[in-house]
Amino acid sequence: MELTKVAFGGGCHWCTEAVFQTLIGVELVEQGWVASTETNNSFSEAVIVHFNTDKINLKTLIEIHLLTHKSTSNHSMRTKYRSAIYYFSSQQKEDSLKIIEELQVNFKDRIITKALTLKEFKPNTEEFQNYYQSNPDKPFCQNYINPKLIFLLQQFSEKIDKRKVAHLIPTT
Repeated sequence: MELTKVAFGGGCHWCTEAVFQTLIGVELVEQGWVASTETNNSFSEAVIVHFNTDKINLKTLIEIHLLTHKSTSNHSMRTKYRSAIYYFSSQQKEDSLKIIEELQVNFKDRIITKALTLKEFKPNTEEFQNYYQSNPDKPFCQNYINPKLIFLLQQFSEKIDKRKVAHLIPTT
């Protein structure tokens, strides 16, 4: 088993955390704020995803990331919600850029997600960690996170740990 890590930012870190926590092969999701370098040196909401490369690959993680946040929208909240893949090595940077380019054909608009170095990480406070798992019935979770998880169940069913989303699977 080979564990590696990559970080993602784009939307609310509660949403991003919940999306990646449901995936088979994701061993740990650290939720908080990341900063990169130069013009991206301010802290932005993000998660660090620790994953087993034998069970899930970087391309699948990036595809899910691009499809579960506004990866083609340069909206006014981009400082707080920077659309990025934060890499931990030059090889991961190259792979991420190549994957974004490959996936561009599936998007009508241009993907704005950047590949950035992760310079610094600050975890969120304990009370907000595992937010969705601790609060699935809160209105925020029902209105913003559940639609993303339902989308994953529909589009990436084989990659989802069904036990973590059993409450969203209709019973017949």
